[in-house]
Amino acid sequence: MSKKIALIGLALMAGFFNSSVFGQNLNGQNSNFVTTAVPFLRISPDARSGSMGESGIAITPDANAQYWNVAKLPFTDKNIGFSVTYTPWLKDLVPDIFLAYLAGYGKFGKDGENVISGSMRYFSLGNINYTDQIGNGIGTGMPREYSFDLGYSRKLSEYLSTGVSMRYIHSAIASGVSYSGNSSEYKPGNAISADLGVYYTKTKEKDDIHSNTISLGAVASNIGSKISYNSTRSDFIPMNLGIGAAYTSKLDQYNSITVALDLNKLLVPILNSTGSDTQVSVISGIFNSFKTGDQIKEIDASLGLEWWYQNQFSVRAGYFYEDKSNGDRQYITTGIGLKYNVFQVHCSYIIPSGSGITRNPLSNTLRFTLIFALDKIEKAAPDNTGSNVNDGQ
Repeated sequence: MSKKIALIGLALMAGFFNSSVFGQNLNGQNSNFVTTAVPFLRISPDARSGSMGESGIAITPDANAQYWNVAKLPFTDKNIGFSVTYTPWLKDLVPDIFLAYLAGYGKFGKDGENVISGSMRYFSLGNINYTDQIGNGIGTGMPREYSFDLGYSRKLSEYLSTGVSMRYIHSAIASGVSYSGNSSEYKPGNAISADLGVYYTKTKEKDDIHSNTISLGAVASNIGSKISYNSTRSDFIPMNLGIGAAYTSKLDQYNSITVALDLNKLLVPILNSTGSDTQVSVISGIFNSFKTGDQIKEIDASLGLEWWYQNQFSVRAGYFYEDKSNGDRQYITTGIGLKYNVFQVHCSYIIPSGSGITRNPLSNTLRFTLIFALDKIEKAAPDNTGSNVNDGQ
């Protein structure tokens, strides 16, 4: 299968079929589901949540909360954390598409109630041979997209926190390419956006061993400007509203289990047959997203299950559901995790489904995440002789 077909598969799967360099869908008709530019912003860069059916808004926080819900970070149990994730994407179609992600945070202030965080995402689509709508070659390239985030979170009470994250987005999917019938040359697109989240968590202790924790979260993500690749059109980025809930039960001194559910809806209107809905403002587009289409069918659901043994080894499973009229991504996920001292390693896997032309293009997708989490390093106080109290003298 050629790289061109692989890119078409990616575009269909991600909902990005609204740029005329790619044309219409394979039947020559406009899609009837929500479409956006830069869909890589909605690819989960986190193996732990990826193995739980893409649920991450309300589960216990780590450095990857920068992606899921920046408001969770004040409730991390470490003062400093970093995360690195590598994801070979659509590996069943083409071998050189991947997503790389780096995130980190640091607490400060009394009891670490304030958090500064940041992240970088890099999405490479490999080498592409571009063609126009009738199959003529119009050039080659190495499409790539990336984003940078900077966030701030604060604990408002013993149980409640909030956070905001600002984002810069760069997308070079067809730089320097033009095609017959359009004199506009495609150029890299740029956009800015913001995430705003809230998080609530409360633990009820039954005794010295047993406890139950309920966590709730909500986040509006990628709320920001449109992105344009030429002088004639601008497109919505994947603005999204997500809510999540997680319930954790500590069964005994060795075992705990978590059940999580996320619901997500894109805050982007369904395009009409002419695509003119892309010309409305961002605010109007958000409001119109609640007026067009079947609102229930536009909601994606993520269900996840996680079991920890001695807080060192975990096994996970999950299910992601998207309605047939909204993209039809449905798959089962699984994965494992391991903690050792300040290190964590997580791996997720999307179980193959379907066969032939109905085979899920995300089948066999792997994610790998490495997390470093450590306490703040305190400076040792000098003793009365002026020597360091920790120098062994």
